[in-house]
Amino acid sequence: MPTDLLAPLIMLAFASSWTPGPNNAMMASSGATFGLRASVPHMLGVALGFPLMAFLVALALGGLYLESALFRDTLRWVGAALMLWVAWRIAVAGGVARTAAGARPMRFHEAAAFQWVNPKAWVMALGIGAQFVRPEAPVGSALVVMAVFAAAGLTSSLGWTGAGHALARWLERPGRLRGFNLVMAGLIVASIVPIVAG
Repeated sequence: MPTDLLAPLIMLAFASSWTPGPNNAMMASSGATFGLRASVPHMLGVALGFPLMAFLVALALGGLYLESALFRDTLRWVGAALMLWVAWRIAVAGGVARTAAGARPMRFHEAAAFQWVNPKAWVMALGIGAQFVRPEAPVGSALVVMAVFAAAGLTSSLGWTGAGHALARWLERPGRLRGFNLVMAGLIVASIVPIVAG
């Protein structure tokens, strides 16, 4: 990859990984509710799942997304429904999530799979592929993109989950965790509006 593209790629990766969105809201809530250690599989699923998706989209699936309106619409509505379900699960977790039977953070494969039904991730992956994957070296440049986004994703995942975990003691008072989770759920719902409106 040309060096003049590397700096913009790094800036884009860190800016997009750290800004609030569904993944970061879910990780902050998981850190607050379940703790940092228990949330590691969730963190790794997001941090590594999106770069792998971006790599594969850049090499193969981008054309299908661009050419098939049915595929785009299905992905948009399935993704919105799944994000609403996740927001609801976070909103109702409240202070009982730590002790509720069956309550647990997302597993690695669940967090990685979530990227594939997140329309915002698709748009991002397609944009990255169009801007940074070079036709003369598609595999090599896609690998660079994947590595940069993995590094950014690891820092972001740790930062957002760690922030949620750091707030855990403050959130132990009745109602605070519920309020925090409602705010995180609200961020996820707010991020769905442009998806379904588009």
